[in-house]
Amino acid sequence: MPLRYKKPARPFGAPSTKKPMSRRFLWLWAIIFLAIGAVAAVFDFPTAWNQTTARTRIAHTLHLGEWHPRAFRLGLDLLGGSELVYEADMANIPLTDRNAALTGVRDVIERRVNAMGVSEPVVQTVHTGNTFRIVVELAGIRDINQAIRQIGETPILEFKEVDPNPPIAKGYDAELATAQEKVKTVSTRVKQRSSFAALATEFSEDERAKNNGGDRGYVKSADEPELWRFADTHGVGSRSFDAIPTSKGWNFIEVYGKRAGDAEVEARHILICYKGAKNCDRETSKEDARKLAEEVRAKATKTNFNELAKTYSTEPGADTSFGALGWFTRSTMVKPFADAAFALKAGDISAPVETEFGFHIIYKTGQKTQNDYAMRQILIKKPIKTASGNVVWKNTELSGKHLKGAQVEFDKQTSQPTVALNFNADGEKLFGDLTARNVGKPIAIFLDGGIISAPTVQQEIRGGSAIISGSFTIAESKLLAQRLNAGALPVPIKLASQQTVGPTLGKTSLDKSMFAGLIGFALVALFMILYYRVSGFMAVLALVIYVSFVLAIFKLIPVTLTLAGIAGFILSMGIAVDANVLVFARMKEELQAGRSLSSALEEGYKRAWPSIRDGNYTTLISALVLFWFSSSVIKGFALTLGLGILLSMFTAMVVSKVFMTLITGWSWKEKIGLFAPRVKR
Repeated sequence: MPLRYKKPARPFGAPSTKKPMSRRFLWLWAIIFLAIGAVAAVFDFPTAWNQTTARTRIAHTLHLGEWHPRAFRLGLDLLGGSELVYEADMANIPLTDRNAALTGVRDVIERRVNAMGVSEPVVQTVHTGNTFRIVVELAGIRDINQAIRQIGETPILEFKEVDPNPPIAKGYDAELATAQEKVKTVSTRVKQRSSFAALATEFSEDERAKNNGGDRGYVKSADEPELWRFADTHGVGSRSFDAIPTSKGWNFIEVYGKRAGDAEVEARHILICYKGAKNCDRETSKEDARKLAEEVRAKATKTNFNELAKTYSTEPGADTSFGALGWFTRSTMVKPFADAAFALKAGDISAPVETEFGFHIIYKTGQKTQNDYAMRQILIKKPIKTASGNVVWKNTELSGKHLKGAQVEFDKQTSQPTVALNFNADGEKLFGDLTARNVGKPIAIFLDGGIISAPTVQQEIRGGSAIISGSFTIAESKLLAQRLNAGALPVPIKLASQQTVGPTLGKTSLDKSMFAGLIGFALVALFMILYYRVSGFMAVLALVIYVSFVLAIFKLIPVTLTLAGIAGFILSMGIAVDANVLVFARMKEELQAGRSLSSALEEGYKRAWPSIRDGNYTTLISALVLFWFSSSVIKGFALTLGLGILLSMFTAMVVSKVFMTLITGWSWKEKIGLFAPRVKR
């Protein structure tokens, strides 16, 4: 076996070979710790600062003034507030998905209350048998009706498609057969070149045009797109020998005239709105808006127009639409805008144009004119298939839980406010699949059980976005977007019980907790100073810095302080001192063995560290287990205790060591009794 060199152990009592820290270095860190502790104390208790120091000559010289940082976040039991208990309706949710749905409700409520600026809520789910409940504690809310509105107004958003197999109306098959037979008869007569007007009078079920020989007059492309498309393809004098299906039924037409329709313009624009303009929520003055519009126009070109629209336009959604308006007629825009747009040549950019919405910079990209066609029509209506006579909607997998965000936009044609929806990854796929299988069919958007929009799908939509349109005011659309962003509930909920915790009870609890904390701190400090003297005083100084640090962290995170949380903090103060007790006990043993004061101090920290480390680690593990697997009340205790343990190890092993090492080099270093009473050499 090869021989290996083993470093000899340092003889007992011999000085450490470790290079000691310089006095300058120790003073630097001592000052740093004291300064940080002082700043943390001012952050913790700004009232004392504002009432004294801020009014002194120094404060005025430095322009400090009064400081108003954030307050401590207090829980329901200290601040007062409301407690609401809701029951979730799981009737339409499969058994295997109910726990997940309940968790979804809890997450939505937390997001909604946080978005309203309320103190961090305590939201718990309770599942017993077939009862699913959510307990909501809202600290700081005195008006329980306000709390109920904040939770209860959260919308239930659903997307539904037409049920392909609804209940069949009585006699539907016979009515369908009769209608189809009539279609065959009309088709045969039209092919025989019978008088179309006479056929319309005899067979058409459109009461508006039947008495006029089926004359519809001039039809625009937007009025009857299927019929207009046939006329535009086949021209004047043509007839449809086969029925043209639409949502109303089966149609036959005869085209007898054509005229130039309204001109249409395609354009983009940059809108600079100002305070007082329609649909504008900006505080910009009219004159400032005019100057900005002129500056933007001066640098606008065809190549940079999109980027300028994204940067400067105040129109909602301009950062993604780049101000695109699509094709529009003169009648769909306000007169000043329409006059300017139609006067431009394709490719030109206008000077700022003032309308009731603000100042517009218009970039005209194209112009066209579509013909209108005069036609006669024979309509054979489809019989009503469903028993109720209405469309029967079927639930889909897409719902409010797939919503990523909502924002207010304005319709490019009508300038009416709408709400744009953006879905998450799962919702994007579900919405794409939903539109793919419903091309040519409507998809209904339900909010709180009522249908608000049922647009017909023109093509498959990928990209995860949708539009909710309706007769919304701007305020209503903003409120809807805010509520949807806060979260749409995956299942309906109803209020089961409510109660209010008064602020007087909370203040009493807080006062008692503060008094208990001060008494505990004073007793610990008194014991340490009387028993360990100078060492104890240094430990108390480190403890003061520790308290300042911990309270500042409670504010910064922030931590919601409850009675249990304050108990955890007070307990952590005792643990913080416990580390110093272990160090001083080891230090006393080394002094009794004959070591010098500085050597005994170094050896005391070295020998006490394993015990301090293991004891704090086990307590920290317990705090973590309590935090992850217990109720909200115990979580507050575990959180404050865990943070206290981490900070206590730092202040005990670093801060107090710096102070102790610094003072052991003073002239009293030979007065062992000041550091370890009753030491016998």
